[in-house]
Amino acid sequence: MNTVRRGATALAAATVLLGTGAAGMAGAATTAPSPTPSAVTIPDGLYGKSDPTYDGVWRQSLAFLAQRTTGFQPSDKAVDWLLGQQCADGSFSSYRADAEAPCDAKTMRDTNATAIAVQGLRAVRKQSAAPEAIDKAVKAGSDWLRTVQNKDGGWGYSPGGASDANSTSVVVGALAATGQRPGLFTSAEGRTPYDALLSFALPCSDKEGPGAFAYQPDKAGKLLANADATAAATLAGLGKSVVATKASPEQPPVCNDLSKPTVERAALNGASYLAKALAKTGHLTLPPMPGATDTTEQPDVGNTADAVIALAASGASKEAKPAVEWLEKNSAAWAKQSGPAAYAQLILAARATETDPREFGTADLVEQLNATGPAPKTPDTSASSTSDDEGGFDIWWIIGIGMVVGVGIGFLVSGRKK
Repeated sequence: MNTVRRGATALAAATVLLGTGAAGMAGAATTAPSPTPSAVTIPDGLYGKSDPTYDGVWRQSLAFLAQRTTGFQPSDKAVDWLLGQQCADGSFSSYRADAEAPCDAKTMRDTNATAIAVQGLRAVRKQSAAPEAIDKAVKAGSDWLRTVQNKDGGWGYSPGGASDANSTSVVVGALAATGQRPGLFTSAEGRTPYDALLSFALPCSDKEGPGAFAYQPDKAGKLLANADATAAATLAGLGKSVVATKASPEQPPVCNDLSKPTVERAALNGASYLAKALAKTGHLTLPPMPGATDTTEQPDVGNTADAVIALAASGASKEAKPAVEWLEKNSAAWAKQSGPAAYAQLILAARATETDPREFGTADLVEQLNATGPAPKTPDTSASSTSDDEGGFDIWWIIGIGMVVGVGIGFLVSGRKK
């Protein structure tokens, strides 16, 4: 949602190490396959068969969220695997091959993995065999995120890194999932996550990306429109997430600058940008990789799914419909190659637009997701929400911020750094 929104890959990590600019590192919610060398052993309990080094915790957590929206509960084995990935200080890495070894100063802690794990675990708590262990893990993860909040109120991918829209947005979801008000989650300097998000928002007067969000300012301090960051920040600004449902009544997305901008208005401006971007072809596109000889833009399936969720959550499901239809026709090969996080993204996009994920084009997305890992428990036909706490976020949003007219309520955000 992105999404996220919403998994990192070996290629993505290499891109970071080579010093790619911040805007090029966005795409958090775009799920891409990672290679599986013969030496890699996939842990028992983990979803997916590809190398989990860069996205193990992410894909597991996203799978949990998607399963809960369809009434399935992950197996205890799958939940135990995710719990075992947590460090003693509450943080998570993208993946720890030896979960028995204690985390130390060399352990690459990851705010995105921590935030999405907090959400995934919270979603499966009610039906879990170990709710107390989950409560402890969720609290520890949330507490750790507070300790690494930046002065500007946001978060970067790594502790101490410059804040970015995607990381800040996924942490907003983690805070909401634990019953905390992101608007009151302040840094020592009194800045909130919403202050950080507003610093990434482009005005409607911007010629290249009116109403969009940037991932981060570039080296010159300029904000460049980024569709992935926009989908993530749109959901976070509305107090929603990749588990958001269709807002009612419908409202055409428009861009409208205010003399004193609010995060809600910036989020709706973001929806306007996404609607225009999707209207061109029915999907978003990936820019050519730096140094690539083929400069042809390719369809961006993952971020298209996240944009669909953001539009539906903002009351613009009509504008999202052509993209849903495009996904139904064109996502199968991508999802099969990319694995559980991809199936999860598509399920959540279907849910947001009231499309049946079991008849998504010619695919049964639910069956395909469940087949990528340990068999889940028998579905709970009486439940269709992601967790027993989804409504809790609705309450704080109404009380703590005030409802945007025509905008429905949800709880989190997808995002992941490439």
